[in-house]
Amino acid sequence: DDDIFSSAFCENSEKLINVHLFALAAKYYSLSNLGVCTPLEDVLEALKGDSEGATGIKPDEFMNNKKSHEVQVMSELVDSIANYCGIKQVIDIGSGKGYLSSFLSMQYNLKVYGIDSSSSNTNGAHERNRKLKKHWRAYQSRGKKNLKTQSLEKANDRPVESEISCKTISEELLNNANSLQNQGQVIIQDLVPSSCGFTQMATLETNTETEADLVTDTQSHETKHSEEILAILNVLPADAVEDFSSSHYNCGELCEEEKVQRKMTALKTKARKSSESNLYFPLTSCITAETELGDIITDLEDCMMVGLHTCGDLAANTLRIFTAKPEIKAVCSVGCCYHLLSEQFENQEECHDQVWGFPMCQYLKDKGWCCGRNARMSACLALDRVAVGQMLPTESLFYRAVLQVIVEEIYGVTKSDRHVGKTFSKSSSFVDYVRRSLKKLELDDSKLPDSCIMDYYEKYKHRMNELEAFNMLKVILAPCIEVLILLDRLCYLKEQENIAWSGLVKLFDPVKSPRCYAVIALKNQSCS
Repeated sequence: DDDIFSSAFCENSEKLINVHLFALAAKYYSLSNLGVCTPLEDVLEALKGDSEGATGIKPDEFMNNKKSHEVQVMSELVDSIANYCGIKQVIDIGSGKGYLSSFLSMQYNLKVYGIDSSSSNTNGAHERNRKLKKHWRAYQSRGKKNLKTQSLEKANDRPVESEISCKTISEELLNNANSLQNQGQVIIQDLVPSSCGFTQMATLETNTETEADLVTDTQSHETKHSEEILAILNVLPADAVEDFSSSHYNCGELCEEEKVQRKMTALKTKARKSSESNLYFPLTSCITAETELGDIITDLEDCMMVGLHTCGDLAANTLRIFTAKPEIKAVCSVGCCYHLLSEQFENQEECHDQVWGFPMCQYLKDKGWCCGRNARMSACLALDRVAVGQMLPTESLFYRAVLQVIVEEIYGVTKSDRHVGKTFSKSSSFVDYVRRSLKKLELDDSKLPDSCIMDYYEKYKHRMNELEAFNMLKVILAPCIEVLILLDRLCYLKEQENIAWSGLVKLFDPVKSPRCYAVIALKNQSCS
């Protein structure tokens, strides 16, 4: 209990005297030990309807392992919530380059608006969507090649008597296919991924079948293939393929009336497509708690909001928008970058009109609770990764610590709005690191000789192990601070009157994705 854990610190000096007890206390107060999370399996089971889920796209073919894991798990949950609430529109806040948005639209046929404050990210999302279509074209090309190979192999196994009839039918189909291609239509063979394993377009069962029988047989197979391929089209973007119907694939010569009808159908399809919405829209806008989504999305309807690793205050603002807007029926938010959260009680200045990232719930506001930047920085550390041997970057942390001493003692700077960034990975030595960093901080490095820089390095080198031990203690404490931030968000939702259910759900493997907890909520009116 609290009395036992408090003995980890000296009563007089308040210094840590029992590291083992400190580690046990940190584990005791971690989210995984408090019993407040809802298992993902239970949530999916509760949301499960008649749908069996979608299959087809493998995200690991165009995303790295971490992103693939995140997108696949979260998109399944989002689709389940959307189905449960009877909605088809999703708003992805802080969508970045559109990994989650693209997958939701292609795999689950949801209409997704991806909103990001960075225009470069939005442009990147457009480019990624283009590449995804190219990815599908590669599947289609492989499928066409495999179908041709299968046709040749099966033809070689047939009796000689059937080869003439088969050739006749194949030539007629090929002529029709070429005619369709010339008119800009999509051929069935071009739509079939190699993994689908479709049978041939025409199959001869006996040697005594007439040519008319073969034509009828081919048409029935065509209808079957068309139905199967429609299932594939469900995972493609709206503008990835042209519409088609089984009437396009009738054997024999087309009459003039059919040609005119086909042209009219193609024109209508083109006109409809020009006015229809795509399934995925990347948009550029800065989202705050006061953002009016209707000003950004002109056809806003009943929808849900999602956010995969929304940074700093954006995660908190996502929840505020969700509670305030009646059109938003559900939310699934995974936050990150706790160090960028704004805190109401961190500074003494009064800012009554500002909306803060922490605390959100009235309970912590009444207590005037404050974490502080150092604690929030610690919350970003990944204990599970360290536990499996992915050690902290001790040398780069040491470089950064000694640099801070140099900047304070030589230049008298204790606070700066500028950042060093990822200078360590670009530096060949400590001297090079310091000089690169001083330039980024816009400080004159000419008055600082190399010998002086190395003197600082030698002065503190023996304390590197001490620094590593200190950072390990911060890593152990990280889950406890994250608990405070996440429970604050959950309590905020519990305080709202229009919420039917809210909870914390562990979505991801914390080794692959350390920020693995989602805040989920469903409103009363349409998700009872």
